Amino acid sequence: MDKVIEISNLYKIFKNSRGIENINLDIYKGEIFGFLGPNGSGKTTTMKLMTGLIKPDRGDVKILGYSITDNPEKALSNMGCLIENAVAYPYLTAFENLRQFSRYYEDVDSNRICEVLDSLDLLKYKDEKPIKFSLGMKQRLGIAATILSKPKVVILDEPLNGLDVEGMISIRNIIKKMSEEENTTFFISSHLIHDIELTCTRIGILYNGRIINTNTTKNILQNYPSLEDYFVEEVKKNEQL
Repeated sequence: MDKVIEISNLYKIFKNSRGIENINLDIYKGEIFGFLGPNGSGKTTTMKLMTGLIKPDRGDVKILGYSITDNPEKALSNMGCLIENAVAYPYLTAFENLRQFSRYYEDVDSNRICEVLDSLDLLKYKDEKPIKFSLGMKQRLGIAATILSKPKVVILDEPLNGLDVEGMISIRNIIKKMSEEENTTFFISSHLIHDIELTCTRIGILYNGRIINTNTTKNILQNYPSLEDYFVEEVKKNEQL
């Protein structure tokens, strides 16, 4: 299998002594990797390091063979990401927002913009401004911007934030379709364990800034009633260490 994301000895500690230590992970082509951990465990820090938003104290991340530290332009050229909150230009329409983002890419035309808006149930709102959107609609617009260029790697931090059940199902279907039909690789963090269970093919658990286990969703569900049971047991084990 082709490695798409390689995280090697990644280390980042902040002044408050929180952060991540010696993260090592390989993510493969077409995989949907779910990143789980309690609040404050370091999930968003890891994803910010993966996308070059902050620099590591040591270690590296390679995206499609390119170092995010040494060659960020190449590493980011085939990546789409949504970290923390979706941000849009509030006084441009939904369509105009995506047209602004499309300027960074080749081969993204008006047809592609409308196609992505339609896939996220936003086409009927394409001439409305995000300042009037609900949290869930803003989130869907952020995801639309993330997948606009058909990236090979997509990194999503809490992508289902603010979505209703219908919206969650829609995003889940888009992720699975891109993985299966386009071999897009996804790295997703969420506190919604049930949705991670239904979406992701492999799971990694982060606890106190360290990876404590990785396993395929299939293997986990063969040995535990649910991903939640597995997650709780793994966390309890490490609390006792």
